[in-house]
Amino acid sequence: MTNRQIIVQDIPKGALSQDHFALQSVDMPRPEKGEVVLRTLLMSIDAANRSWMQGATYREAVEAGDVMATYAISEVVQSQSSRFKPGDIVASESRWAEYVAWPAHKCQKMPPVPRLENLLSVFGIAGKTAFHGLVQVGRPIAGETIVVSAAAGSVGGYVGQIGKAFGCRVVGIAGGSEKCDWVVNHLGFDACVDYRAAGLFKALRDACPAGIDVYFDNVGGAVLETTLAVMNERGRIVCCGAISQYDDAAPTGPRNLPGLVVVKRLRMEGFIVMDFAKEDAKAVRALQSWVEDGKLKVEEDIVHGLENAPLALIGLLAGDNKGKRMVRVGANPKGVA
Repeated sequence: MTNRQIIVQDIPKGALSQDHFALQSVDMPRPEKGEVVLRTLLMSIDAANRSWMQGATYREAVEAGDVMATYAISEVVQSQSSRFKPGDIVASESRWAEYVAWPAHKCQKMPPVPRLENLLSVFGIAGKTAFHGLVQVGRPIAGETIVVSAAAGSVGGYVGQIGKAFGCRVVGIAGGSEKCDWVVNHLGFDACVDYRAAGLFKALRDACPAGIDVYFDNVGGAVLETTLAVMNERGRIVCCGAISQYDDAAPTGPRNLPGLVVVKRLRMEGFIVMDFAKEDAKAVRALQSWVEDGKLKVEEDIVHGLENAPLALIGLLAGDNKGKRMVRVGANPKGVA
């Protein structure tokens, strides 16, 4: 029996393409003491995957020849650790592969959920990133105006819905009129601005007549630059990602820094979801309550097949997803929804 995996064949200098990846068949992994062999069920597809190819970030860089890194939900099929037994469902850092051997202490056993996909979407990285970033960093107050970019994406959609649950006015930024309509009519945002259309500053100002109190930034670049000009004094900018910059060989940043930050006394803070791991249980309780009350719609964008992971990432960077994108690699174990 062989194991399929996808390696990064070349590190891209500009836009990512399928040619930067290669599908390989290798021997099945064997667990050493303290390790488990995991059968990959679902892989998270995130803009961060692309940033890891640009150099070391909060984790080591992905280099040419490496199996592409990911976060995954998997089934334990072999165990050399007392922590897990075959059949356990776990979450862990992983690789674009059907099977991986992984240190048991780096795996987390997952509780039962309505659908395993929820462990990557609303109760996983996407939902917890939205909650921690908005609540812990943005600190919204009822009646304030929140703006979120990539509003139709895996994190942005939850940010807006959480903001509405807090009693805020929520404005999205998305690409194209069809997505903007979906963000307003399906997700329940108060308004959504098309960043691809002309006149972004005027459109934002019209959508936010009282100014912006909290901006949740997923894209960086020109959108961040424009949004800073509409911020209220003492506003908060939550820096979650910079997807507009990841495929650019010469990334650009806002030209109005630090000027507007000083004049408007803005607070601009970056974070990653692991910063608030101690608060995860609180976040999941809140998310579960909002889902049960119908205040939070769960949106999942599922691509099937390990071989389609490169296209899934390329498409995500181009903005062709709605909701949390993931790749279904293996079937769920019998009896697991």
